[in-house]
Amino acid sequence: MKRALAFGGIVAATGMLAAGLTSPAQAAGDVASKPLASTGIAAKNIVAYWYAEDSANLKGATPYNTETKAVAKHVSKGGPAADSKPGIVPAIGDEKKTVSKSKNVNLPKTTGKVFFKGGDGENHWCTATSVQSAYKNLVATAGSCVYDTVSNKATMDYWVFVPGYYQGKTPWGIYVGKQAFTHYDFDVYEDADRDYAFVTVYNGLKTPHDGVPHGNDVPKLSDNGGTGWANIGGWQEVTKDVYDQYRGWDTFVGDTASVYGPDYDDFNKNGDRTEKFMHYFVFKFVDAGALGANVGGQGLAYNQKVGKPVFVFGYPSGSHPDGNHAYSGHTLKWTYGKTFAVQVPAIKGEELVGTKSSFTGEGALGSAWLVNYNNGRRVGYLNGVTIGVSDTDGNNRYDTSFSPYFDGELYGVYNAAKNNWSGSIA
Repeated sequence: MKRALAFGGIVAATGMLAAGLTSPAQAAGDVASKPLASTGIAAKNIVAYWYAEDSANLKGATPYNTETKAVAKHVSKGGPAADSKPGIVPAIGDEKKTVSKSKNVNLPKTTGKVFFKGGDGENHWCTATSVQSAYKNLVATAGSCVYDTVSNKATMDYWVFVPGYYQGKTPWGIYVGKQAFTHYDFDVYEDADRDYAFVTVYNGLKTPHDGVPHGNDVPKLSDNGGTGWANIGGWQEVTKDVYDQYRGWDTFVGDTASVYGPDYDDFNKNGDRTEKFMHYFVFKFVDAGALGANVGGQGLAYNQKVGKPVFVFGYPSGSHPDGNHAYSGHTLKWTYGKTFAVQVPAIKGEELVGTKSSFTGEGALGSAWLVNYNNGRRVGYLNGVTIGVSDTDGNNRYDTSFSPYFDGELYGVYNAAKNNWSGSIA
């Protein structure tokens, strides 16, 4: 099912329009929106779930692999077409800068993994990226990494975004999804041509060295001599009664998460450790600030001409059909190529775009397609998200990734999401 959305104009910056242009009209009926974590308490419980037991759920999550392997057909006629004039939304910090070229490929800070509990009850992850928005709080990924098309539940559970994730480490914090936006046709009909989603996220939460204390870790004195991890904070000395309330490494209650103690800083005159010399600590969540303020946010390009070169950034994992395990999923990878029109009938994909890519399907779902990528500033314009891969030449190696074509209907979904405030949960 397709709907036409008529508009014209180019967005010059979030909340601002280029002189002399008008804002694109928005068809509210084409946008489906659902809450992910509607309260701060719910968001904290989600963070607790992922950080518990030394981030065991983060480390144990597997790449999401629904409907990623399909037969893609190159098409020379028909295919995707712009429904109005081309438009762009500049990246965060790039609003007034021009695009320049560079030979080196510096990986963007904006890309990371989204973690969630799928309809199968297991922990999974996809790729996603931070994009420009009014409150620097917006994430873009494949719609199937947010809306559960397997069990037909509304949305995935425990949804979080971790930019720069690596083996349990959350260098810029963990960002809980607040509200998800996608196209009505994907939400209702699972139309692959609309398989994209934008998610607003709360301010990040950071913890010392990425989670609860590990092994024999002990709090260090902060620069001002107080108790806490140097330059990070979070640990707070409390009485034994308070400590007893939150005892246990994996206890997350209210504003307090995880306990450390008892600790000793001295001995009595007989060399014994006594209650007098015992110190107790609890760790409190620390607000990491807005996502875009920490890692930036890519711009957005829509109604672009098919045939432009794109960088694809993602975390591919799994093997090719011939069994070759080309990617681990641990580190961010990239490919580069021009786009072309493809159709994937198996997933109702009539107006898709593809690019030559060796990415395997697992983990690559939601990978960011960036046009006009500037290596110096590590920003460009998001112009696609991977929704599947294909072996088009029959040699048992994936050679093509495909994405919905970003047109005015996508901009309508983005426009509905970009001005929604999330705020802090710390």
